[in-house]
Amino acid sequence: MNIQSIIKLSLICFAFGNLSAQNPWPKTTETAKPWTRWWWMGNAVDEKGLDKQLTTLNKAGFGGVEIVPIYGAKGFESKYINYLSPEWMKMLQLTTYKAKNLNMGVDMSVGTGWPIGGPQVDEQDAATKMIVQTYTISAGENFSDKIILKDEKQKNLKIIKLDIVTAYNEKNEAVVLTDKVSSDGSLNWKPTSGKWTIYAVFVGKTLQKVKRAAPGGEGYTLDHFSNTATADYFKTFDKAFGNSNYGIRSFFNDSYEVYNADWTADFKNEFKKRRGYDLSPYIKYLVSDELNEIAGRVKSDYRETLSELILNNFTDNFTKWAHSKNSKNTNQAHGSSGNLLDLYAAVDIPESETFGSTKFDIQGLRRNLEDINTKEVPDINMLKFASSAANITGKPLISNESFTWLTEHFKTSWSQVKPEAEQIFLSGINHIFYHGTTYTPADVQFPGWLFYASTNFVPENSLWPNIKGLNSYIERIQSVLQSGKSDNEILMYWPVYDQWANPKGKDMAFKIHNIEKWLHPTVFYENLEKLGKSGYSLDMISDKMIGEAKFENQNIQVSENGGSYKVLIIPQLNYFSESTLKNILNLAQNGASIIFQNEPKDVPGNFEVEKRRKELQSLWTQIPFQQNGNLKSASFGKGKIVLSSDVEKGLEFLKIEREKLTNTGLKFIRRKFDGGKYYYIVNHTSKEINQNIPLNFVGKQVTLMNPENGDYGIAQTQNNSVKIQLKSGESLIVKASETADNSVAKWKYVEKTEAPIVLNQPWQLSFKEGGPELPKPRKLTKLQPWTNFTEDAQTQSFSGTGVYTTTFSLKKNKADDFVLKFDKLYESAKVIINGQDAGIVWCLPFEINVGKYLKKGKNTIQIEVSNLMANRIRYMDQNKIQWRNYHEINFVNIDYKPFDASNWKVQPSGLDGEIQLIPVHYSK
Repeated sequence: MNIQSIIKLSLICFAFGNLSAQNPWPKTTETAKPWTRWWWMGNAVDEKGLDKQLTTLNKAGFGGVEIVPIYGAKGFESKYINYLSPEWMKMLQLTTYKAKNLNMGVDMSVGTGWPIGGPQVDEQDAATKMIVQTYTISAGENFSDKIILKDEKQKNLKIIKLDIVTAYNEKNEAVVLTDKVSSDGSLNWKPTSGKWTIYAVFVGKTLQKVKRAAPGGEGYTLDHFSNTATADYFKTFDKAFGNSNYGIRSFFNDSYEVYNADWTADFKNEFKKRRGYDLSPYIKYLVSDELNEIAGRVKSDYRETLSELILNNFTDNFTKWAHSKNSKNTNQAHGSSGNLLDLYAAVDIPESETFGSTKFDIQGLRRNLEDINTKEVPDINMLKFASSAANITGKPLISNESFTWLTEHFKTSWSQVKPEAEQIFLSGINHIFYHGTTYTPADVQFPGWLFYASTNFVPENSLWPNIKGLNSYIERIQSVLQSGKSDNEILMYWPVYDQWANPKGKDMAFKIHNIEKWLHPTVFYENLEKLGKSGYSLDMISDKMIGEAKFENQNIQVSENGGSYKVLIIPQLNYFSESTLKNILNLAQNGASIIFQNEPKDVPGNFEVEKRRKELQSLWTQIPFQQNGNLKSASFGKGKIVLSSDVEKGLEFLKIEREKLTNTGLKFIRRKFDGGKYYYIVNHTSKEINQNIPLNFVGKQVTLMNPENGDYGIAQTQNNSVKIQLKSGESLIVKASETADNSVAKWKYVEKTEAPIVLNQPWQLSFKEGGPELPKPRKLTKLQPWTNFTEDAQTQSFSGTGVYTTTFSLKKNKADDFVLKFDKLYESAKVIINGQDAGIVWCLPFEINVGKYLKKGKNTIQIEVSNLMANRIRYMDQNKIQWRNYHEINFVNIDYKPFDASNWKVQPSGLDGEIQLIPVHYSK
């Protein structure tokens, strides 16, 4: 090997890390890097533009793109390309070819806009609903009306089917009359006594069309409950793709937002097959608002049937189809009426979604109420539905559609994105998709094409020069969270039957937008919150998963590649399946530990209720509970069963240890690998943590790893605790190993700091890039934002990069390092010292270690500050410069009102307050 080859190999090893025995960071991959949803507006893409944007994304640290075609920009209609047409497939092939050369991945949506549907969905395969009409008839009357559909919107449809006709008298006695109605709607039946109400159920259509569809993707929304409709839908993709997958890693399906779809053509037969009885005599209880026990039981069975239909007829078939193309599939289950855990588990990459802004206690984190949607707050426990399903069934990747409507347009800084990303990671998700990036042709002026609900991860964003700071941070964390396996020790059952038994309404959609109705009020959620804050790690489990679980190697395990769990918790509930209880007792018989928060009260559903109720009670009475302090416990076979209203007391009784580090307010998630465990630890408190924190596992050696800059070193440990120094907003990876590597250097703990050197001398301010025009350079007697100069209109409208430059003299100093600390930074900065790139400052606390770039005597420092897009957009709206001109929704603000930035205040931009250079001494 020649010297050039050796140098080249050394550079590769340096770039990728992990190839050296000393470097603890896992090898980075395309999936470890963040991906982004890539909107193709009107499919108006071309080879040159695709090449340019993929190259730009690659340089910024993106690992892949997810193509979602949507509506187009006005004036570009001649460049639109029909979805799945030969020309579109050519653009797709160019994309995947270029991406492969850049070591990037490509996913694509199996539809345009959302929810899926399109021109291939005919009336028969379109989303279906039940339409109910009622009639009255008394004894001796001739029924002169016709039982025919009266809905004007449905009259043009060719497929109209009368599905169920049932009459009820005052005593609620039912007579099924479906076969008594002739083809013209005449009823061939007369009651002999009493007054009767007739319920007629027609198979109708929701008539919903694909929302935000792209050219060639317009049409009806799919009937997700129909096996035939799903098969028909994917035939169009078979035709377009042939035997190839065109380089697509994973086919993606967006959140289920199919409104009023509560039936399918074969529902009546499917219900009888799955629930064991005919729904026809009970149709009144399903469609009326009677709040009684029978209504709740019938509706529970109806909702369970819908759940099984979307799982079996859509989700399972979607997975099989993707596999037939040698690709994976990605699915957002939320929004549907199905059991979310089972739906997430049925695909290769379960995907959740965050929407809105979270309130964190991080010092200095900006969260202006006028710039956020206060009704939508991401919830870590909602995210855990996806990660739980993946962890239990052994799916290595769990993705998230991230940062939708994080703040008002053009006002999101990377420092605001970071804690939201951290919360996503703390939920167990390890594969973030930014929402999102819009393809823009090269000749479209600032701000380029934009999607109305996205945080703008676009090259036109004035913050783009420093996005590599955010992307590198996410890449390092995801490289760890995609390694090994989840290390959660607790399973908690989701009592979905308590939800399904609600006698109100008909179908029940489990949306991220209504968790205050179906999730927050439950004891289940209360347990999730309490246990998480106490330091327990858990996943949620469904009835189906419990049925597949085994007790092996002293743990509960559902899948061979999935997680292993020490205990199963059944939270307080009313309805519990006798078959699930039987499965749980079998687990206990073989050695599993189970905690019940209360005795199950009843069986769900309306089939053979008394028989099943007795079976449930009989199974329960087999457990030989004895009072044990303030709880009851029983040995059951080789296992233990605990009955305790206080779940934590039950966990203590079973000697399940919590991670006490949460006492400090720190948050964590834990993963295991061969030879040790990773802890990802985040400080979202307002205080600095500088102390030893206990860990349940420290092994023989603990390595600390800083995901912000890649630094690492051996930690100080003492009595199963690790010394941690984390400022408000910071995070760390803790790698606890069963073996020691003496070649790794010690972690640099700050022992003391000296009085700061305040850089309060004059500064030169110039402008590097941005618009609408570069403001004139100026000399500053004191550091301040460029927006302070209100007399200069250019500073008020400028979005881009301003460069602050000064020189200072440094006397000989024995400090081990220097920290450059910003008082206020709007919004991110690249630091250059003595001509050397010292790094990016983009998140709180706004500081960076710069000691190795400083020298004795004169030093020159340049701080290239990039601000928000907001001021330039404000200027454009004030001057009525056209920049939003789209079909469909065009452009809206965070409250979905027409967007107008003309009345915005000027957003502060640049540096403010003091910049300090702090001498630091590390402990020896």
